[in-house]
Amino acid sequence: MSAPEDAGRKSNNHGTRRVLHITFVVLGFFLLWQTVVDAARIPEYLLPAPSAIFAEIGSAPNWYLMHVARTVGATLLGFSAALVVGYIAAVAIVYSRILEDTLFTLLIAMNSVPKVALAPIFIIWMGTGLSSKVAISVLIALFAIVVDTVLGLRSVDPDAVDLFRAMRGGRFQTLLWLRAPNALPYLFSGMKLAISLALVGAISGEFIASQAGLGYVILASQGAFQTTRVFAAVVLLGVIGTILFLIIDQTERFFCPWHISHRGRHRGQAAR
Repeated sequence: MSAPEDAGRKSNNHGTRRVLHITFVVLGFFLLWQTVVDAARIPEYLLPAPSAIFAEIGSAPNWYLMHVARTVGATLLGFSAALVVGYIAAVAIVYSRILEDTLFTLLIAMNSVPKVALAPIFIIWMGTGLSSKVAISVLIALFAIVVDTVLGLRSVDPDAVDLFRAMRGGRFQTLLWLRAPNALPYLFSGMKLAISLALVGAISGEFIASQAGLGYVILASQGAFQTTRVFAAVVLLGVIGTILFLIIDQTERFFCPWHISHRGRHRGQAAR
């Protein structure tokens, strides 16, 4: 068997093991939850059992799917916009001392303000539609992208930079062929955090003013004391967040197989 085939087989085996591990952990968690609720006879209005929650989701799958699609759509749009704007801002900060002193400081100040306090302002400016939820997601997710990307763009071996200069490489060539590849692991690290923050932003916007989305489901159901429906929306949020995180993690493995974190992990698995 050739080396690429062996590497691909090991990667597939690792992916299968990881899915099994996650499945066992999730099933174990829900089994423990079900056992505790049944043994303690906890009323459903306080803590519904997983069986009741899944029955609730199964009773109206299309209705839940519609709200899931609305929340996921706002999350992905906000995350994508934060990724593009954040990367451009990070490059500008790295190459401009003025922007480092102004834009970076502004981002730090904005990140220090509780986003829930800013959400009503976006509702006033943009209305109760999708755009306000996307804007809140961008605002929350942007800082993680900028900080990690700036760190990655700056964490370049000075000798490599000197080599590019000696070969008459300009700023664009240095960015394209040296700094950007070096920043990829840092960028993906920021993306993993940003996708969760974008989901939080979308839910925050739906809490303030919305007629659709899982945040709206939680708020409306809480007001009607429909605890099982609240937990159903929370479980769906957990599933969505986990799936989005794993998608980015797998994308990182595809684009950065050379990074020490992945190489070290594969060697550890091979040793076992």
